Amino acid sequence: MSNSVTFQTLIEYVEELSLEDQDLLIELIQKRRIEKRRAEIAENANQTLAALKSGTAKRGTFADLKADLLSEE
Repeated sequence: MSNSVTFQTLIEYVEELSLEDQDLLIELIQKRRIEKRRAEIAENANQTLAALKSGTAKRGTFADLKADLLSEE
């Protein structure tokens, strides 16, 4: 964001909106956060699939993971 405003100023702007517009803003922000999180999950999945294909991913049980993590200390 190139035109930075303080958080307090932003709150004041939002409070000046009608209740309907405030509700719409909340809904829009929630949807955008959900979409951003979905994109992050998809990217993590793609990285995991790429690691599996390249053979760099580790596989095993929880006990295997625990043993592997503890052996690195």
